[in-house]
Amino acid sequence: KLEAVRAIKKLQRAFGYYVDRGLWGQASDLFTAKGTIEIGLDGVYVGKQRIHDYLEKLGGGQPGLIYGQLNEFVTLQPEIDIAPDGLSAKARWRDLGMLGQYHKWAAWRDGVYENSYVKEDGIWMIQSLHLYVNFQAPYKEGWARLKPGEGLKRSQASIDFPPDRPPSVVYKPFPAVFVPPFHAPNPVSGKPVETSK
Repeated sequence: KLEAVRAIKKLQRAFGYYVDRGLWGQASDLFTAKGTIEIGLDGVYVGKQRIHDYLEKLGGGQPGLIYGQLNEFVTLQPEIDIAPDGLSAKARWRDLGMLGQYHKWAAWRDGVYENSYVKEDGIWMIQSLHLYVNFQAPYKEGWARLKPGEGLKRSQASIDFPPDRPPSVVYKPFPAVFVPPFHAPNPVSGKPVETSK
């Protein structure tokens, strides 16, 4: 289990580093053949090529980053649970994004990942990556000035390049309170974590 946890941490961190630098092919290669990605309200993209094309369009529509582009995905607070058979796992992570384009715009992004992983032929891969975006706010004004519904919008990339499936969850971003569902029970009580009010 410890080796599996290490491998999954390495896998998720690789995704972050590759996306940070616009290495869309390297990032999409981390997924299973039928893997999925879902970011905020953009919907679900299925399969390595669709994931690659979506990430590239999100990143400006070219291999690599555009000159002056900031695309930092800081991934923190891993909580990883390995299935008893050692062949699958689920994990929750905190996402802090620093995004922008030199002399044009800058933004903070906050969210939570709830992801699943599988081990195929001895190698851990991403089966599904789901980022519940809490908000994306302009750097200068910050999140305190956001109006209800302003901090989460569908990206232009997903409008121009429609997803394979609609978003799997309907939720309201900050300042509304939404807690993405926990895949694991409370580690002390063993009871499911109730997230609804």
